[in-house]
Amino acid sequence: MDPIANARRFTLSTAPARSRRRWLAACAGACLLGPALVARAQAALRLARLEGVPDQAVGAEILAAVYRRAGIGVSFVDLPPKRSLLESSEGRVDGEIQRILAVQDQYPSLIAVHPSFNFIEPTAFVTDADLQVRGWTSIADHSIGIVRGVGSSERGTAGMSRVEAVTTMEQLMQSLAARRFDVAVNDRFSGLLVIRRLKLEHAVRPLSPPLEHIPLYHFLHERHRDLVPRIEKALREMQASGELERVRQQAMGKMLKDAER
Repeated sequence: MDPIANARRFTLSTAPARSRRRWLAACAGACLLGPALVARAQAALRLARLEGVPDQAVGAEILAAVYRRAGIGVSFVDLPPKRSLLESSEGRVDGEIQRILAVQDQYPSLIAVHPSFNFIEPTAFVTDADLQVRGWTSIADHSIGIVRGVGSSERGTAGMSRVEAVTTMEQLMQSLAARRFDVAVNDRFSGLLVIRRLKLEHAVRPLSPPLEHIPLYHFLHERHRDLVPRIEKALREMQASGELERVRQQAMGKMLKDAER
Protein backbone atom coordinates (compact mmCIF):
# COMPACT_ATOMS: atom_id res chain seq x y z
CA MET A 1 0.00 0.00 0.00
CA ASP A 2 1.20 3.49 -0.81
CA PRO A 3 2.52 4.99 2.50
CA ILE A 4 1.89 8.55 1.27
CA ALA A 5 -1.75 7.73 0.56
CA ASN A 6 -2.05 6.13 3.99
CA ALA A 7 -0.67 9.25 5.69
CA ARG A 8 -3.03 11.46 3.71
CA ARG A 9 -6.03 9.33 4.74
CA PHE A 10 -4.93 9.41 8.41
CA THR A 11 -4.58 13.20 8.41
CA LEU A 12 -7.98 13.70 6.80
CA SER A 13 -9.72 11.36 9.23
CA THR A 14 -8.13 12.73 12.43
CA ALA A 15 -8.22 16.48 11.61
CA PRO A 16 -11.99 16.86 12.17
CA ALA A 17 -11.70 15.02 15.49
CA ARG A 18 -8.93 17.35 16.67
CA SER A 19 -10.92 20.40 15.58
CA ARG A 20 -13.97 19.16 17.44
CA ARG A 21 -11.91 18.63 20.60
CA ARG A 22 -10.47 22.16 20.37
CA TRP A 23 -13.93 23.59 19.79
CA LEU A 24 -15.37 21.70 22.78
CA ALA A 25 -12.48 22.84 24.98
CA ALA A 26 -13.04 26.45 23.94
CA CYS A 27 -16.75 26.15 24.71
CA ALA A 28 -16.03 24.68 28.14
CA GLY A 29 -13.63 27.53 28.92
CA ALA A 30 -16.19 30.09 27.84
CA CYS A 31 -18.81 28.45 30.06
CA LEU A 32 -16.46 28.66 33.04
CA LEU A 33 -15.31 32.23 32.42
CA GLY A 34 -18.58 33.66 31.15
CA PRO A 35 -20.47 33.87 34.47
CA ALA A 36 -17.44 35.33 36.23
CA LEU A 37 -17.07 38.03 33.61
CA VAL A 38 -20.78 38.84 33.68
CA ALA A 39 -20.79 38.95 37.48
CA ARG A 40 -17.81 41.28 37.44
CA ALA A 41 -19.51 43.61 34.96
CA GLN A 42 -22.75 43.61 36.96
CA ALA A 43 -20.94 44.30 40.23
CA ALA A 44 -19.28 47.57 39.13
CA LEU A 45 -21.63 50.10 40.74
CA ARG A 46 -21.90 53.90 40.39
CA LEU A 47 -22.88 55.62 43.64
CA ALA A 48 -24.10 59.20 44.05
CA ARG A 49 -21.83 61.45 46.12
CA LEU A 50 -23.13 64.87 47.18
CA GLU A 51 -20.81 67.44 45.65
CA GLY A 52 -18.98 69.82 47.98
CA VAL A 53 -19.97 67.97 51.20
CA PRO A 54 -16.90 66.81 53.18
CA ASP A 55 -18.62 64.05 55.15
CA GLN A 56 -19.72 62.53 51.82
CA ALA A 57 -16.07 62.32 50.79
CA VAL A 58 -15.33 60.51 54.07
CA GLY A 59 -18.23 58.14 53.43
CA ALA A 60 -16.92 57.43 49.94
CA GLU A 61 -13.51 56.45 51.33
CA ILE A 62 -15.12 54.08 53.82
CA LEU A 63 -17.39 52.51 51.20
CA ALA A 64 -14.50 52.05 48.77
CA ALA A 65 -12.83 49.88 51.43
CA VAL A 66 -16.08 48.00 52.13
CA TYR A 67 -16.65 47.26 48.45
CA ARG A 68 -13.07 46.05 48.05
CA ARG A 69 -13.68 43.68 50.94
CA ALA A 70 -16.89 42.45 49.25
CA GLY A 71 -15.12 42.04 45.89
CA ILE A 72 -17.35 44.53 44.09
CA GLY A 73 -16.23 47.37 41.83
CA VAL A 74 -17.45 50.86 42.70
CA SER A 75 -17.10 54.45 41.50
CA PHE A 76 -18.64 57.74 42.60
CA VAL A 77 -20.67 60.35 40.74
CA ASP A 78 -20.81 63.90 42.17
CA LEU A 79 -24.34 65.31 42.15
CA PRO A 80 -26.36 68.07 43.88
CA PRO A 81 -28.36 66.74 46.88
CA LYS A 82 -31.88 66.74 45.42
CA ARG A 83 -30.86 65.54 41.98
CA SER A 84 -28.86 62.78 43.65
CA LEU A 85 -31.98 61.22 45.19
CA LEU A 86 -33.86 61.52 41.91
CA GLU A 87 -31.08 59.79 39.98
CA SER A 88 -30.60 57.00 42.51
CA SER A 89 -34.28 56.34 43.23
CA GLU A 90 -35.01 56.06 39.51
CA GLY A 91 -32.01 53.79 38.96
CA ARG A 92 -29.87 56.00 36.75
CA VAL A 93 -27.14 55.61 39.35
CA ASP A 94 -26.93 52.53 41.56
CA GLY A 95 -27.33 54.07 44.99
CA GLU A 96 -26.41 56.71 47.57
CA ILE A 97 -23.19 56.81 49.56
CA GLN A 98 -24.95 57.78 52.77
CA ARG A 99 -28.26 59.20 53.90
CA ILE A 100 -30.39 59.21 57.04
CA LEU A 101 -32.55 56.12 57.47
CA ALA A 102 -35.81 58.07 56.89
CA VAL A 103 -34.90 58.31 53.18
CA GLN A 104 -36.32 54.82 52.72
CA ASP A 105 -39.79 56.09 53.67
CA GLN A 106 -39.85 58.72 50.94
CA TYR A 107 -37.95 56.69 48.35
CA PRO A 108 -39.07 53.03 48.63
CA SER A 109 -36.97 52.02 45.60
CA LEU A 110 -33.85 52.64 47.72
CA ILE A 111 -32.81 49.86 50.13
CA ALA A 112 -30.92 50.72 53.32
CA VAL A 113 -27.79 48.66 53.92
CA HIS A 114 -27.25 47.82 57.60
CA PRO A 115 -25.56 48.60 59.89
CA SER A 116 -24.98 52.34 59.90
CA PHE A 117 -21.36 52.92 58.86
CA ASN A 118 -20.90 56.67 59.30
CA PHE A 119 -22.52 59.59 61.12
CA ILE A 120 -22.78 63.35 61.26
CA GLU A 121 -22.90 65.52 64.36
CA PRO A 122 -24.64 68.88 63.91
CA THR A 123 -22.62 71.21 66.11
CA ALA A 124 -22.84 74.79 67.32
CA PHE A 125 -19.88 76.89 66.15
CA VAL A 126 -19.34 80.19 67.97
CA THR A 127 -17.03 83.12 68.49
CA ASP A 128 -18.20 83.60 72.11
CA ALA A 129 -16.40 81.19 74.41
CA ASP A 130 -18.99 81.60 77.20
CA LEU A 131 -21.93 80.11 75.31
CA GLN A 132 -23.09 76.72 76.66
CA VAL A 133 -25.04 74.16 74.61
CA ARG A 134 -27.22 71.20 75.61
CA GLY A 135 -29.13 70.16 72.52
CA TRP A 136 -31.07 72.17 69.95
CA THR A 137 -33.29 74.01 72.42
CA SER A 138 -30.26 75.55 74.13
CA ILE A 139 -29.52 77.73 71.07
CA ALA A 140 -33.12 78.79 70.39
CA ASP A 141 -32.73 82.24 71.96
CA HIS A 142 -29.72 83.15 69.82
CA SER A 143 -29.38 84.31 66.23
CA ILE A 144 -28.44 81.26 64.18
CA GLY A 145 -26.84 80.71 60.79
CA ILE A 146 -27.34 77.51 58.78
CA VAL A 147 -26.58 76.33 55.25
CA ARG A 148 -29.65 76.29 53.03
CA GLY A 149 -30.73 72.78 52.08
CA VAL A 150 -28.91 70.95 54.88
CA GLY A 151 -31.75 68.86 56.24
CA SER A 152 -30.39 68.27 59.75
CA SER A 153 -29.86 72.00 60.34
CA GLU A 154 -33.26 72.93 58.92
CA ARG A 155 -35.05 70.31 61.03
CA GLY A 156 -33.13 71.14 64.20
CA THR A 157 -33.82 74.88 64.00
CA ALA A 158 -37.43 74.60 62.77
CA GLY A 159 -39.67 77.07 64.62
CA MET A 160 -36.80 79.16 65.96
CA SER A 161 -37.33 82.85 65.40
CA ARG A 162 -33.89 84.10 64.31
CA VAL A 163 -32.51 81.71 61.72
CA GLU A 164 -30.64 82.90 58.63
CA ALA A 165 -29.82 80.53 55.77
CA VAL A 166 -26.72 81.06 53.62
CA THR A 167 -25.58 79.29 50.47
CA THR A 168 -22.31 77.59 51.41
CA MET A 169 -20.36 76.38 54.44
CA GLU A 170 -17.63 78.89 53.62
CA GLN A 171 -20.13 81.74 53.68
CA LEU A 172 -21.53 80.40 56.96
CA MET A 173 -18.19 80.44 58.76
CA GLN A 174 -17.11 83.77 57.32
CA SER A 175 -20.41 85.31 58.44
CA LEU A 176 -19.98 83.87 61.93
CA ALA A 177 -16.42 85.23 62.16
CA ALA A 178 -17.85 88.65 61.19
CA ARG A 179 -20.43 88.23 64.02
CA ARG A 180 -23.40 88.37 61.67
CA PHE A 181 -25.05 85.84 64.00
CA ASP A 182 -24.28 84.25 67.38
CA VAL A 183 -24.21 80.58 66.37
CA ALA A 184 -23.46 78.72 63.15
CA VAL A 185 -24.80 75.17 62.89
CA ASN A 186 -22.79 72.75 60.79
CA ASP A 187 -21.67 69.13 60.84
CA ARG A 188 -18.68 69.08 63.19
CA PHE A 189 -16.10 67.59 60.83
CA SER A 190 -17.21 69.65 57.82
CA GLY A 191 -17.13 72.80 59.93
CA LEU A 192 -13.63 72.08 61.23
CA LEU A 193 -12.43 71.45 57.69
CA VAL A 194 -13.87 74.73 56.38
CA ILE A 195 -12.46 76.70 59.31
CA ARG A 196 -9.01 75.30 58.58
CA ARG A 197 -9.26 76.07 54.87
CA LEU A 198 -10.29 79.66 55.63
CA LYS A 199 -7.65 80.07 58.39
CA LEU A 200 -10.36 80.98 60.93
CA GLU A 201 -9.24 78.75 63.82
CA HIS A 202 -8.38 81.84 65.86
CA ALA A 203 -11.89 83.27 65.52
CA VAL A 204 -14.33 80.34 65.36
CA ARG A 205 -14.59 77.16 67.41
CA PRO A 206 -17.01 74.24 67.85
CA LEU A 207 -18.82 73.65 71.13
CA SER A 208 -19.20 70.30 72.85
CA PRO A 209 -21.25 68.23 73.06
CA PRO A 210 -22.73 68.16 69.55
CA LEU A 211 -26.37 69.19 69.17
CA GLU A 212 -27.23 65.73 67.80
CA HIS A 213 -25.68 62.45 66.65
CA ILE A 214 -27.20 61.19 63.38
CA PRO A 215 -26.38 57.71 62.03
CA LEU A 216 -25.97 57.43 58.25
CA TYR A 217 -26.74 54.44 56.04
CA HIS A 218 -25.63 53.33 52.60
CA PHE A 219 -28.49 52.88 50.09
CA LEU A 220 -28.74 50.74 46.96
CA HIS A 221 -31.37 50.78 44.24
CA GLU A 222 -33.75 47.83 44.54
CA ARG A 223 -32.40 46.14 41.42
CA HIS A 224 -29.26 45.38 43.44
CA ARG A 225 -31.19 43.74 46.27
CA ASP A 226 -29.18 40.54 45.80
CA LEU A 227 -25.93 42.40 46.66
CA VAL A 228 -27.18 43.74 50.01
CA PRO A 229 -26.32 40.65 52.12
CA ARG A 230 -22.82 40.58 50.65
CA ILE A 231 -22.15 44.23 51.46
CA GLU A 232 -23.74 43.93 54.90
CA LYS A 233 -21.45 41.00 55.69
CA ALA A 234 -18.38 43.08 54.75
CA LEU A 235 -19.67 46.02 56.82
CA ARG A 236 -20.24 43.89 59.92
CA GLU A 237 -16.84 42.22 59.66
CA MET A 238 -15.05 45.55 59.26
CA GLN A 239 -17.04 47.11 62.07
CA ALA A 240 -16.22 44.22 64.42
CA SER A 241 -12.50 44.41 63.64
CA GLY A 242 -12.34 48.19 64.06
CA GLU A 243 -11.33 48.66 60.43
CA LEU A 244 -14.31 50.89 59.62
CA GLU A 245 -13.31 53.42 62.28
CA ARG A 246 -9.65 53.27 61.22
CA VAL A 247 -10.57 54.07 57.62
CA ARG A 248 -12.83 56.89 58.81
CA GLN A 249 -10.12 58.45 60.96
CA GLN A 250 -7.52 58.13 58.21
CA ALA A 251 -9.81 59.79 55.67
CA MET A 252 -10.63 62.69 57.99
CA GLY A 253 -7.00 63.12 59.01
CA LYS A 254 -5.87 63.32 55.39
CA MET A 255 -8.58 65.86 54.50
CA LEU A 256 -7.72 68.07 57.49
CA LYS A 257 -4.02 67.92 56.62
CA ASP A 258 -4.73 68.80 52.97
CA ALA A 259 -6.84 71.77 54.16
CA GLU A 260 -3.74 73.36 55.68
CA ARG A 261 -2.08 73.82 52.28
